[in-house]
Amino acid sequence: MVRKKKGNELLNRIKEHYPTLSKGQKRLADYIGANYDKAVFLTAAKLGKAVGVSESTVVRFAMQLGFKGYPGFQKALEELVRNKLNSIQRMEVTYGRISQSEILETVLQSDIEKIKLTLQGIDQKAFEEAVDTILHARKIYIIGIRSCAPLANFLGFYLNLIFDNVIQIHTNSSSEIFEQMIRVGEKDVVIGISFPRYSMRTLKALEFGSSRKAKVITLTDSIHSPITLYSSCNLIARSDMASIVDSLVAPLSVVNALVVALCMKRQTEVIETLETLEDIWDEYQVYSNDELNQVNEKMEFTFDEDKEKDE
Repeated sequence: MVRKKKGNELLNRIKEHYPTLSKGQKRLADYIGANYDKAVFLTAAKLGKAVGVSESTVVRFAMQLGFKGYPGFQKALEELVRNKLNSIQRMEVTYGRISQSEILETVLQSDIEKIKLTLQGIDQKAFEEAVDTILHARKIYIIGIRSCAPLANFLGFYLNLIFDNVIQIHTNSSSEIFEQMIRVGEKDVVIGISFPRYSMRTLKALEFGSSRKAKVITLTDSIHSPITLYSSCNLIARSDMASIVDSLVAPLSVVNALVVALCMKRQTEVIETLETLEDIWDEYQVYSNDELNQVNEKMEFTFDEDKEKDE
């Protein structure tokens, strides 16, 4: 069964209701069909102004399509354009939304909002299932490409401290992905990380893992993301789809929570590993703490004895 994407669902709604729409609402429908990439960032008032209708007409249009109000309609619009904006369009949109003096506050507030929305919407059962699946896997494969590579690297770094069966897939070419996954099987798990614009190489890797009956866990932005087609467990984290730089703060928080949960399940093994690592780090001076301690130990405070007597 082919899953219908939410974006197509919105266009289908507009098409079905079009004959019953008022003249002003039809103008809205026409404008959205031709300019959905712009309409998604407009408030109801601004959308009405762009089309030449009132704000109330825009709200009634959204309700006519079956939404409770304009926010619901705008969310459906976001799904429609989520994977269609290219880098140039993202930059144009960002420059149009944020003034130079507001950049710091706007970006940080946006990231805070993404974490809040992720917390409200994430499936706790899916999270627990992901933890259990990773704990019992023969091998753990991790794949994340381009802007998602730092997330995969972060997850891989810490899972290597917990388990001895982690394989982080390097993605210099498509063929290399399959060569690294050649032994994947039904007792293994493949963790795929992808956010708009979705990577076809990640999608193909998950398809390959699924065809070998491996369990697939995804970290992505929506249940309608293409990579969920092959997964049995989806961790959904909100990302900023329209900015110059992809905002992956909320996904990183989910990765962090996943690592902490796995550490709690393997406390004894993790403590033993860290104790061994601490000895190695000290012996080979991996961190600069040793140098700082040596300096601190030699620091002496000198006082002017004559000054002390005068006081």
